[in-house]
This record gives sequence, structure tokens and C-alpha cells, in this order.
Amino acid sequence: MTHSSPLPSQPASSLLIVEDSNEDFEALRRFLTRSPLKIPIQRCVNGDQALALLYQTGKDEAGQSAVRPGLILLDLNLPGTDGREVLRRIKQDAMLRMIPVVVFTTSNNPKDIEDCYQCGVNSYIVKPINFAQLKHDIQTLVDYWFEVTTLPNL
Repeated sequence: MTHSSPLPSQPASSLLIVEDSNEDFEALRRFLTRSPLKIPIQRCVNGDQALALLYQTGKDEAGQSAVRPGLILLDLNLPGTDGREVLRRIKQDAMLRMIPVVVFTTSNNPKDIEDCYQCGVNSYIVKPINFAQLKHDIQTLVDYWFEVTTLPNL
């Protein structure tokens, strides 16, 4: 089965990465920039910055104006407002709840996993330690969310 790319006239959905670790973000960014899909990436380094961007009152880490993402990749362990609270706020907001959220975290704590699904997370991925597995997981994530899945126009 082959998947067609979005038409050039259609803007690709963007990806908001909420990640405080520069090392983890750079690994993600490297994989994503090599993807043939060329997904626009925004980054926030903490929960407060992510919420400000989502509520169109802030800018991302690079100072770019807020753009509603097609998918949010969310770390749980963030400074300030943590990812658990960001997830709760997104999924309780009628304007934001349709944005798919994938938790991407080091926590494999069953309580975190259950709490995130109770709050409405779309997927929960434990960050692999192995570089090859990380690359595979990111490619699978990109393929699924940006090629297989039809995302809403927000």
C-alpha cells in the first residue's frame, strides 16, 4: 500500500514538541528534518510556554508566532507547569481538545500511563534509550500521524 504525500498547495500540519531536554529535542529534530514529509516543527521548553502558544498569546522557543499545531509531542516532566497539567488543560478545552497529543516521556510508571489515557491522550510512548530504537519510534510516529492518519483542520 502506498501513501500519497499532501498536495503542494496544502500546508503540512505542524508538530509542536514540548520538550525541555535539548539533547532529546535535537535527536527528534534531526530525525524529523530527514523525513521526506518536511513537517514544520515548533518547540516549547516548558508547559507555560506551550499553553501560551496554544492559546495564541505567546511565541515558541524560536520566537515564532503561534500556529495551531496538527499534533503535539509532549514530555511529562517539564519545569513549571508539567506535561500532565498541560495535557489536562488541552483535553478540557473545547478549542484545543481535537489536537492529537502524544506523550513522549521517560516515565514508564503505570500511574502516569493510566492518568494520561484517563485525560484523553492519543498515544503514550516511553522514550527508548537505544538510539536505533529511538529512530524507529520517531519514524513510526511520523508515518502514522502524518501519512496514515487524517488530522482535523483546526
